[in-house]
Amino acid sequence: MNDRIINALQQLFKKHRIVFWYDAKHELRDDFDSLVLEDIEKIVLDNNEFSVKYKIIREQPNQKFLLYRAGAQPALFDNWLLDVQLAHGEFRTDQVAIWLSELSLGIEFAEVLKDHAEFFRAKSRKDALGKLIEPSDSSGMVQLKMLAVCAKSEPKMDTVVESLLQDLANDKGEKMSLISRSALDGFFWEQMNRYYGYNSTEPSIHDFAIELFKSSYAMATDGQVKLSNDALVFLKRWKDSRQYKDSFEMLSDKFSDDLDIRDDLSSRDFKQLIDIDYFRLIDNKIISALANAVLQSDFTAEQMAIWIRQRRQSHWYAEFEHTYQALDNAAQFIATFNQVKIDMDSLVQGVERYTQSWYKLDQLYRKFIYHKLESGEVSLLNHLNDKIENIYSNNYLLKLGNRFQEFVESESQWNAAPILRQDNFFGHWVKPFLDNNNKIYVIISDAMRYEIADELVSLIRQEDRYSADIAPMLSMLPSYTQLGMAALLPNDTLSIADNTSGTVLVNGQSSQGTSNRSKILKAALQDRGDAITADNFMQLNREGSRELLKANDVIYIYHNRIDHTGDKMHSEGQAFEAAEKTLSDLMKIIKKLAAANANNILITADHGFIYQNRAIEESDFSSAEPKGKEILYRDRRFILGKGLVDSPSLHKFSSEALGLIGDVEVQIPKSINRLRLSGSGSRFVHGGASLQEVVVPVVSINKKRQSDTTAVEVDILRGSNSLITTEELTVSLYQSTPVTEKNQPRVLRVGVYTESGELISDSYEMTFDLRSENPRAREQQVNLIFTRRIDELNGQEVILKLEEKVGGTSHYKEYKSLKYTVRRSFSSDFDF
Repeated sequence: MNDRIINALQQLFKKHRIVFWYDAKHELRDDFDSLVLEDIEKIVLDNNEFSVKYKIIREQPNQKFLLYRAGAQPALFDNWLLDVQLAHGEFRTDQVAIWLSELSLGIEFAEVLKDHAEFFRAKSRKDALGKLIEPSDSSGMVQLKMLAVCAKSEPKMDTVVESLLQDLANDKGEKMSLISRSALDGFFWEQMNRYYGYNSTEPSIHDFAIELFKSSYAMATDGQVKLSNDALVFLKRWKDSRQYKDSFEMLSDKFSDDLDIRDDLSSRDFKQLIDIDYFRLIDNKIISALANAVLQSDFTAEQMAIWIRQRRQSHWYAEFEHTYQALDNAAQFIATFNQVKIDMDSLVQGVERYTQSWYKLDQLYRKFIYHKLESGEVSLLNHLNDKIENIYSNNYLLKLGNRFQEFVESESQWNAAPILRQDNFFGHWVKPFLDNNNKIYVIISDAMRYEIADELVSLIRQEDRYSADIAPMLSMLPSYTQLGMAALLPNDTLSIADNTSGTVLVNGQSSQGTSNRSKILKAALQDRGDAITADNFMQLNREGSRELLKANDVIYIYHNRIDHTGDKMHSEGQAFEAAEKTLSDLMKIIKKLAAANANNILITADHGFIYQNRAIEESDFSSAEPKGKEILYRDRRFILGKGLVDSPSLHKFSSEALGLIGDVEVQIPKSINRLRLSGSGSRFVHGGASLQEVVVPVVSINKKRQSDTTAVEVDILRGSNSLITTEELTVSLYQSTPVTEKNQPRVLRVGVYTESGELISDSYEMTFDLRSENPRAREQQVNLIFTRRIDELNGQEVILKLEEKVGGTSHYKEYKSLKYTVRRSFSSDFDF
């Protein structure tokens, strides 16, 4: 008891210099006598009131006093110290009085504490409440803070309810049980009615949760709504909460069954649902409808992109992102294919048209397959997958391969001038930098075909202070690693070794492996050149990478993820995943080079590849069996040998025709056909003369000194009306310019706030990344629903804010704002 008295008195003395203690039952004198209170003088009142008054008022006006009287407080007319007592504090010794003292609450809160006595029986709850209470709190605010302590949440109604819903999702009821034991349930359900319009003869958090989902869905689909706008705003905030999103998802899935959402969705057009995301089933419905729409070509690719873009605002988008991206790329693939005319009149024209447009089909096919595999939605996308595979393999890849093969066979020399052939790479691309006393760094990514490099260029250009360009180069034939890598080195002669290794000699020296390539570079550059693998380069620290660059004028960095993955039977199905990772790898290498003061960077490849995700049909295999005087080396797309026998399904080249020296002959299967090779995969292949294999990229990168990126500007289009008269506000937002590689997207949070900064509407995060040149197509609308607070602001100004996240933080800064005046036709009074 003594400790509790001391704590209560210490709280009182924080506010009062003089404290009166009336011991009505004459039972606490021993406690008083034993009290030791630092800097506080104890006095017993016993017919000495006048002298005590003189002492505490006149003699010691700054001293703190505890005045004890055994017995009840005297009647008003008999109390000589009444004026002093009224100006200072009183210490009461009943349980409620002690709690009031401990919490520094006035006597007006006595009934509140008495009504909820069970709450205060636990010291931990009382202490937690004490940390929340402020001098200006009303009884209602104290009760709300008691709810917060029970719910272990912030003292806000929204967060209290979020915490209780979390308990519900986890099949727990301790928090709600404590609220009931503390006799706070009546107050709680009153607030639920006041805040959210929830009213039930048998209220429960479970019943409220069902009604919350039911009414929110009904509000979006013109159904019967029983809760207020505040409930809808609460649901939107709840589902976007990092802390409570898991409970939202668990309850959403549970109640979608209880409310028969699947049956309701079956009769709805998906376009009515595009802005709704309360249930995972809605995304299932939309995805299924979009997949069918792409399959039937019911809508344009542009319209599909808009719908998919709108779904990026969905709570479930991250879960279904790969599925949506697969649909988007499928729609673009079909639209692009429908615009393509596969025709050419020369080998050169074939290469040119491929790099102008046809490569896009390979790119979109790759992106579709990658996202489809990552989505895991095999059954849902099965029919669409079959359509894409049929178009790609039969109507594009095979037809393009057959047509291009005609010109491959008609050329006496493997050349496509004026397009550079790969063995001229060093002289044409590297040497000019050296001639101008500039250093140059070359990244060679094994099997990075042209369409992957095109995507890489777009990524590079989006980086601040980076510029990038791409040009095509004709690979050597056969298009395999040893020859392609050799051709990229400084060379006078190239030859295929007269043995079974497939090794290629540069000026008579083996170019197999990084070590031999380093020797060739050093020999050509008077020890001012070197070669290193990408893995080893990335392991260098800052000092090590700078020393490497300082010591050399030319460095070749060899990266190998695509070929390493695709060339193995057990992993060839991951070739497109390897392509995605390659883009990430190369961006890291580029930035590491730039950080080591590299300004000029080239990226190229040894060869491209053909990849078909589905099993290769029997007709895609060549029936020819290699024959000849000597078969030196064979792969799935080429044969090396001497005295090779002609075959109608194979085309033969001499070394001379391919720009090589020596007498090794080369045969490649025509078009996209494969040779059978035991223990080898057949979906990922290279070595032949298809455009996908022989058109390789050269990407030129330059690091600039000045910033060259910006974000698009966004304007608020209010029109002539600056008044808010309803419970909703529809706002038009205009993206002033199209997104480009250097004019980048902007992400903004939109909401309406009071002048003090209180959010009084729901809030949306919007992405402005439209690329359309049509200004009208760059306008977006957002519909904001107000909370009940809007009625309390009648006649006042509120602020529509566009806010932008501060990079690398969870904080926002204001981007633009616009003021509105509230002119409601009615106003409600809400007491707390």
